[in-house]
Amino acid sequence: MSLHQFLLEPITCHAWNRDRTQIAISPNNHEVHIYKKSGNQWLKTHELKEHNGHITGIDWAPKSDRIVTCGADRNAYVWSQKEGVWKPTLVILRINRAATFVKWSPLENKFAVGSGARLISVCYFESENDWWVSKHIKKPIRSTILSLDWHPNNILLAAGSSFFSFFKCFLLSIVISVLRLGSVFMSYFRLIQLFLELKAHQQVFMHSYAAGGGGWVHSVSFSASGNRLAWVSHDSTVTVVDSSKTQKTEFLPLLSVIFVSENCLVAAGHDCCPMLFRCDDSGALVFVSKLDLPKQSIQRNMSAMERFRNMDKRATTEDRNTTLDTLHQNSITQVSIYEGDKRDCRKFCTTGIDGAMTIWDFKSLEASIQGLRIM
Repeated sequence: MSLHQFLLEPITCHAWNRDRTQIAISPNNHEVHIYKKSGNQWLKTHELKEHNGHITGIDWAPKSDRIVTCGADRNAYVWSQKEGVWKPTLVILRINRAATFVKWSPLENKFAVGSGARLISVCYFESENDWWVSKHIKKPIRSTILSLDWHPNNILLAAGSSFFSFFKCFLLSIVISVLRLGSVFMSYFRLIQLFLELKAHQQVFMHSYAAGGGGWVHSVSFSASGNRLAWVSHDSTVTVVDSSKTQKTEFLPLLSVIFVSENCLVAAGHDCCPMLFRCDDSGALVFVSKLDLPKQSIQRNMSAMERFRNMDKRATTEDRNTTLDTLHQNSITQVSIYEGDKRDCRKFCTTGIDGAMTIWDFKSLEASIQGLRIM
């Protein structure tokens, strides 16, 4: 594993390019910084400054090499690189509250933006006007959308919200087709709840909505096959809807989750440490292990004068060590795949409020966990 400290500010969100040689991060303000790997160092190459409010979401399309960003200014922009300069394209979101999350679809022909306006904007490109326009999903959403993930079929969209009285996670079906009849463009949009439309997966997902306890959903993730959907919520639960099994953890709330194989997922959050969960043969979701081994501290005898000098530097009256035994020294805000994919992840990346990025070698961590068997 490798640790890199970009800034002292928290990293709100991040996104990787296709070959993982560049990363776009938000340093908890209205800017997006793009870093490029040079040897063992990361050098800042670009700053995207079109937003005038805090950046809340970033996603980098691997095939088209376009970046989409959204922010608290109720705007979203699609960035394309032309002659070495990133240029923004206007997105017509039509929302009156902050945008909270953004995600490209697998085919990269559309993207979804969650917001505090109790709706989801699904955006697609309109070439005649050279901008991105949106269609709104309003029902059955009743609160702020906090996370999104697309099904591999490019149609289903999972959305986690802050409304936890009934639905913990919405699974929506989205179809946007554009037909050209002469010079006329016709756009068709329909929203149907899963249990009314998706017959092929009806038995897999039918009982997913009532799973878990009460708590807003921080992160959602489909597996590579699309047969499983996982989410983490603020009541410290991890839910996989393949079998409607919920794992109540003893840890602090988790903020981000992603599948690293068809049966395993990694989640991280306020405990500052990524954790591994697995679906066993019976379909139950079980906690496997923490993936950050405590650092070995070196104890040595310290003279009274050295102890006094250390306390004086920290302006304290007691000799307290506040350093955590984890690589991240504050909450982890996002987990992403660095090498491999959701079928077979080899390395994953975490960023956090401590302004640090860590790349974890999942295969070596997997080998170090005794008794772990991944199907």
